[in-house]
Amino acid sequence: MIAALDATPLTVPTGGVTRYTWELARALAAEYAEDQYWLLSDQPFAMPAPVAANLHKGEGPRTAAERRWWLWGLEREMMRRGAEVFHGTDFSVPYISRRPSVMTVHDLSPWLLKDASTRVRRRVPLLLRARIPTMVITPSEAVRRAVIARFRLDAERVAAVPLAASSHFRPVETPAPTRPYFLFVGTLEARKNITRLMEAWKEVRRSEDIDLVLAGRLRDDFAAPTPEEGLRILGAVPDEDLPVLYSGAAAFVYPSLYEGFGLPVLEAMQCGATVITSRDPAIMEVSGGAAVHIDPTDVRSLAEAMRARPVRREESLQRAAQFSWSKTAQKTREVYDVAARIFAK
Repeated sequence: MIAALDATPLTVPTGGVTRYTWELARALAAEYAEDQYWLLSDQPFAMPAPVAANLHKGEGPRTAAERRWWLWGLEREMMRRGAEVFHGTDFSVPYISRRPSVMTVHDLSPWLLKDASTRVRRRVPLLLRARIPTMVITPSEAVRRAVIARFRLDAERVAAVPLAASSHFRPVETPAPTRPYFLFVGTLEARKNITRLMEAWKEVRRSEDIDLVLAGRLRDDFAAPTPEEGLRILGAVPDEDLPVLYSGAAAFVYPSLYEGFGLPVLEAMQCGATVITSRDPAIMEVSGGAAVHIDPTDVRSLAEAMRARPVRREESLQRAAQFSWSKTAQKTREVYDVAARIFAK
């Protein structure tokens, strides 16, 4: 099979969708050496190293007409590469259905949150209701059920394919940190509940001298937290540096209001961290009982969990071991085959 994947998420240096796109492409190439995989985008992007021989970088628009990427340019590029199926890794597929296509719908945030992308909110329902994507992938059963209900899709055309943490996320033996700290990793945005996290941390600080470390890209529409003693705002942190942060944290705290999967939760567990997180259905599905769950709108409950932070190292490691990008690639490749069969009918 020759498959094309949307590489547009790779134009952003960090984030869950960026990691999903690259890890999936790399795992597909590794698992299916007989296939050819093309990463395509109308925007410049870097191919992370190392790259398998059957994983290729396409070209952007060659002509002015091809700048209309989703209508014309992408189709021309796929014809040049002989692509048999297209996978839109971030809510996108070509507007005209000339070959099987798979759309990943990561969550329903564009329709549930006020600060979400207007472009996605308007375009995706039209594509889904017109049955342009042959198959839809969601990262969890919770999102699968929600997508089927919201867009009235045929259940057999929506498949839940769990993500995984990268293999380099593992426990790291490091000296005890100079100062103990709680850790948050993720994009700094409203739905990550950063404001309540900081309020809970300040409650804990009344009886315990412990820092709060925020690691992640700041969204343009979210105000940066006010600097104060004990608060460390690191910005975007390279993936290779995160295992040390996860491993050294007193607890990983992720009180997100809404998630489609919650990849940082799995990364933290794979590093053996105690995880304190919300009762969001997708996160609870991922954690499988290995995390401490709280009502993310209740600052007092969050603070109490942060004070207690029971050790969950073994539970975290055992749960994380049930996920791998190899499994994700295998299930995704099965969806490609299903899409090809449906499209051929």
